[in-house]
Amino acid sequence: MSSTKIQVRGQPLPMVLTRNHRMINSVVCGVQNKRHHYVSNVLRTIDPPLGSVPTRTDDSQFLRGDGNGRFGRFGGKFVPETLISPLKYLEDEFNFVLSDHEFQEELTTALRDYVGRETPLYFAGRLTEHYKNISQTTGGGPEIYLKREDLSHCGSHKINNALAQAMIARRLGCSRVVAATGAGQHGVATAAACAKLSLECTVFMGSTDIEKQSSNVLSMKLLGAQVKSVEGTFKDASSEAIRNWVGNLETTYYLSGTVVGPHPSPLMVREFQSVIGKETRRQANQLWGGKPDVLVACIGSGSNALGLFHEFVGDEDVRLVGVEAAGLGLDSGKHSATLAVGDVGVYHGSMSYLLQDDQGQILEPHSVGVGLEYPGVGPEISFLKETGRAEFYTATDQEAIQACMLLSRLEGIIPALEASHALAFLDKLVPTLRDGTKVVVNCSGRGDKDLDILIQRGMPSSLR
Repeated sequence: MSSTKIQVRGQPLPMVLTRNHRMINSVVCGVQNKRHHYVSNVLRTIDPPLGSVPTRTDDSQFLRGDGNGRFGRFGGKFVPETLISPLKYLEDEFNFVLSDHEFQEELTTALRDYVGRETPLYFAGRLTEHYKNISQTTGGGPEIYLKREDLSHCGSHKINNALAQAMIARRLGCSRVVAATGAGQHGVATAAACAKLSLECTVFMGSTDIEKQSSNVLSMKLLGAQVKSVEGTFKDASSEAIRNWVGNLETTYYLSGTVVGPHPSPLMVREFQSVIGKETRRQANQLWGGKPDVLVACIGSGSNALGLFHEFVGDEDVRLVGVEAAGLGLDSGKHSATLAVGDVGVYHGSMSYLLQDDQGQILEPHSVGVGLEYPGVGPEISFLKETGRAEFYTATDQEAIQACMLLSRLEGIIPALEASHALAFLDKLVPTLRDGTKVVVNCSGRGDKDLDILIQRGMPSSLR
């Protein structure tokens, strides 16, 4: 399918009709703003023309976007008029806290003492030896390191962003936070952050995901969150969470866990996850006096990948490798490989690559890693594909399951099935690398939540 075809998904956010011109009084969690807008009975878009590409000057800055949520033709704000002012106010607050000493000091302390940062950059010696043996290399072979985000509080990278955004919600005077979750990791992280900061928490979750991730559902409830079931999967839960937020702007903060949605949400999530890459650079320099040669991460919508990649976007000698979920195979129609077979369109408020049919209707994604089941990727990930700065490949359900079991047996680490997709690609990647290549894989979450799926899908009968 052509990557130049642009289809705009109808009503990606709830349509709110307004009159042609009026004074809009928007209240964001108790803070009132008055702004004049020309409005119409259509979704307002704050974007460049569809398909336009900005002039490329400095490569490093070009790859980091324009600072306003646009990466080439990707990103923007495709939202109802009533959300323009709240999103602008959120953007202003986000920009303020980035340089606010008090906020940054509190966040740094919380990341250290509550989340457990920094997470280790772990040399996977037995996994390295395994690939050396099967490649039958006479040299030392590539060295494989794991960025251990699975050791973060709540078991994944999601807490980095959830805690920071919950702090912003508190600053804005919000009393309530809503979120959507797929595998449940973002839901658990948001519930924990809200418990710590004394905020009411409601998490929307797809009914099929609730069945697959029951342990995370129980964790969210134990942490005080209300879990609301939505018919379908993560994409449906996301739509419902956004609707709930739109209907309660005066008291409620929408805490996005993915690098999708209207600006500034993707930028916020990426910024708060970029601690992963910053630590990786520092740790690599301490361990071997240089940078990683190859970074590998799974790709759902892209939060863990951008968390690792963003620090190194300007380092052209560092390869960025993303691995999507091929599910039952790209020809089966049951996969989440948006970058492999998707087209450009608009969904949930921004322009990016999407899984959609010829009429622009969103297709149902599939992956054994529930957290990868989203029919799109973030605008920055889309841009990294289009510019060629990052490489993207796929791994099937079965390959991910096998990689999960391999790491469990060789290193005593049970990775989440999402992260297992990145690990699975090592089978194809390692034989192509020279001796001594430093490979860092983002182990973005732990696999406790996936034990039921492993038992059903791949675990040998002798281990059940």
